[in-house]
Amino acid sequence: MYILLTIAGISSIFLLTFILLWRFYFLRNPTIFIDQNSNAILSPANGIVAKIMPYKNENKIAEKGLFGKIPLITKDVAKEGCIVLIRLHVYNVHWQRSPIKGKIEHTHYISGKFFNAVKNAESMQCFFENERNEILITGKIKCKVIQIAGYLARRIECFVKVSQQVSAGEIVGLINLGSQCAIILPKNVNLNIREGDKVQLGQKIGEIQ
Repeated sequence: MYILLTIAGISSIFLLTFILLWRFYFLRNPTIFIDQNSNAILSPANGIVAKIMPYKNENKIAEKGLFGKIPLITKDVAKEGCIVLIRLHVYNVHWQRSPIKGKIEHTHYISGKFFNAVKNAESMQCFFENERNEILITGKIKCKVIQIAGYLARRIECFVKVSQQVSAGEIVGLINLGSQCAIILPKNVNLNIREGDKVQLGQKIGEIQ
């Protein structure tokens, strides 16, 4: 009986510690500096630049883990431009912010699904599509922020609605647990980041030409 009570006590301490860490560390939302340059493109997420992919009249596939794949639709942003993938670790701030000032043109939530590699032989690269949410914003340019969740933490929150006006750096969403955030940009943007760079929320990562 004593052993059972001890185990229950230790379990309760671990659970309480986890809840406190989740509430006060993982869900922290620190005050950030926002570049007031109206031509600045701000980082929508806090993390590491995993990949920068140019596109031209094509959609792209982003990898998420060993089997996860995410189709990135570019045609509603521009015919040509680039995609920046930002990897979020568990210790990063997990709120997302708008890269520009503008209007929310479209939001689209995809719950994610498994693919049968035999039945979908032509799409074998897609064993699993991760849960994700797309936010299309129109201002001086069009850009799209894509929130991407992991396998276990399938909980994305979007705080904006169609036709809503947002300021550059305004909170637009939250992803629970480590995952990725993508931003799709048109070609008339100069980036000042490279793959492997650490980026902070609100940091200037590019500028409209």
